[in-house]
Amino acid sequence: MKKSIVDASKHTMTSRERFRRQMHFQSIDRGIHWEFGYIAETLDRWHKEGLSSTIVRGEGRCSVEEYFGVEPSFYVPVHMRLLPGFSGEVKILKEEKGKRIEQLPDGTIQEVQTEGTHTIPHYIKMPVSNWDDWKRFKEQLNPDTPGRIPNDLKRLNEELRNFNYPVGIALGSYFGILRNWVGFEQISLMLYDQPDLVEDMVETLTVLYETILTRVLPEIEVDFAAGWEDICFRNGPMISPAMFRRIVAPRLKRVTTLLRQHGVDIIWTDCDGNINDLVPIWLECGVNCMFPIEVQAGSDPVQLRKEYGHNILLRGGIAKYQLALGKEAIIRELKRVEKVFEDGGYIPHGDHRIPDDVPYENYKYYLREKLSMLGWQKYDIERIEGLQKSAIVDKIEIPD
Repeated sequence: MKKSIVDASKHTMTSRERFRRQMHFQSIDRGIHWEFGYIAETLDRWHKEGLSSTIVRGEGRCSVEEYFGVEPSFYVPVHMRLLPGFSGEVKILKEEKGKRIEQLPDGTIQEVQTEGTHTIPHYIKMPVSNWDDWKRFKEQLNPDTPGRIPNDLKRLNEELRNFNYPVGIALGSYFGILRNWVGFEQISLMLYDQPDLVEDMVETLTVLYETILTRVLPEIEVDFAAGWEDICFRNGPMISPAMFRRIVAPRLKRVTTLLRQHGVDIIWTDCDGNINDLVPIWLECGVNCMFPIEVQAGSDPVQLRKEYGHNILLRGGIAKYQLALGKEAIIRELKRVEKVFEDGGYIPHGDHRIPDDVPYENYKYYLREKLSMLGWQKYDIERIEGLQKSAIVDKIEIPD
């Protein structure tokens, strides 16, 4: 049986050292403690169940992440989206009980839920449907627009040289962002009806990303690159793998090649849903880390490691719905992924933002047990502010 990457005899590492070694299958003193986040309604519930009302989502001393000891990371502040962006007032077109229809400055018309659990809006009209619409957007994707990269990269590099936390840079989005601008159904039709327009959009974004990275990477040492897509659902991707390979893959590979030329070999994409059909294409393109690996949708870190071995890196993969089911379910879920963590190249955490069906006490129990699995010592766990007052419970044993 392979020995775990956790070696208690190792000197205490910084979070940055730990991240680099863990994601290269090397021995570490303990595992990285990351989480994906929390929906607003979850904290509303936890405030009623004992969490101080001063603990909120976001950055800073009172953030829920810091309260629970989640280790931070730093992103080089580059601007890879529309600049300066569309400005102006949001126009309320219609308002009635429980919902509101509004028009955004970029032309989007959406229906927003105003009561109950907040969800993503229902989009009635998207801002891009033809070449004229795209021209308005394309003008705001000029790589030379001032404000896209920090003014003093050398000074920033000096500040980050001995930084104790992982340093990353954005990789961008190649198809998910088009879905946001064009719409789910419309982009699917556009692939057939206006393929040249889709190609121009992807190429424009790729040139933007390439240009920014070419200017930043020689000056700043970064540990990882992070992209996003969110183009999958339970039944697989919204674009066929063949089309993704033809339209996106060559351009994405240009960017990952640039990253690797500058020593960046931990490259992930954030994509919800069932990603299994796209994983081999991402790996071919040089994207070697999958995140957040939604289990209920059909993705699974255990199966991905079994299929791709050490060619794949992983983040997430702990089924968030199991956290609502009680202590035995939590232990069973942690044991399910434990061997993958021990193998290396995997940071276990919730497979998306923690939902509001997870009780506060369940979440604290989950964190204690997860950190124990990651090789954290009891005294280090109890130094975390959010876990200091938690009752110490007996370990529940679940057979292998």
